[in-house]
Amino acid sequence: MNYLIFAYYRFCAVNDPEGEVRSHKEFLEALDARGRIYISEDGINGQMSIAKQDAPAYIDWLRSRKEFSDMPVKAHEYHEHAFEKLKIKYREQLVALDCPVDMEKTGEHVPPEKWREMLEKDDGHLLIDVRNDYEWKVGRFEGAVTPECSTFREFKQFAHELQEKINPQNTPVMMYCTGGIRCELYSALLKEQGFEKVYQLDGGVINYGLKEGSKHWQGKLFVFDDRMTVPISDEETPVISRCHRCEAPTEDYYNCANMDCNDLFLCCKDCLNNLKGCCSKECTEAPRVRPFQHQNPHKPFRKRHSYSMQPQ
Repeated sequence: MNYLIFAYYRFCAVNDPEGEVRSHKEFLEALDARGRIYISEDGINGQMSIAKQDAPAYIDWLRSRKEFSDMPVKAHEYHEHAFEKLKIKYREQLVALDCPVDMEKTGEHVPPEKWREMLEKDDGHLLIDVRNDYEWKVGRFEGAVTPECSTFREFKQFAHELQEKINPQNTPVMMYCTGGIRCELYSALLKEQGFEKVYQLDGGVINYGLKEGSKHWQGKLFVFDDRMTVPISDEETPVISRCHRCEAPTEDYYNCANMDCNDLFLCCKDCLNNLKGCCSKECTEAPRVRPFQHQNPHKPFRKRHSYSMQPQ
């Protein structure tokens, strides 16, 4: 295991985000690092893979600034880079919710051990998965409400609908996401809308897996890098996702080989072979289909120019 995969975020005032982008680029260009780092006036959000020998230098440099000095960084070992390249850029929104929220009103951060205990209590709590639908389809906590939202923006409407279904003052609302950043925004949004008992899993599912293993978790965790789906711990969990065509158990995501589709879909190996890497029969007949190989599902298709424009 020669690389570490880092996940981190921090909501804080960044006076010169463009300058911070330049500083990151200058520092990391000499290191063996790849990933996505977004910086705005509101803070930083990073997912990256970095060579083990370079990791301490980056963490020391990152935490040398007051605003990032105590920022938690979650780390996993991996045998290769989990990203194609390094992208560091300014973003107006660290997470696209498209509405302002008061970040002073976030829910109570619950450490993994207490979270497990809360899951085991019969106190009438509502457990919400604050991730996109293609994420929770492959893995989630037992008993979680899974909104049919394909983007985080859609959760605003779900919040309004929630007010009509439960008592905002009395119902404990527990929420979780991959690393914690989406819960920061969504818990604040719910608090603004009158929900009083709002709790968020500190550090997200990643941190829970590191600290508590897979207790009460089913399936795998969807991640936005080359791994695509990963176990949250060394403990075995049941497969809960199904092939989109034959319903056979599978945890493998693929991008459609039709370059003008490129949809992400769950598929068993038999159906993938039958459709030559496409999500449907129609896509196999499209004019621009990538050459089919029985790809590693943890290697998503790259940019279009990397592939032949004609079927082979």
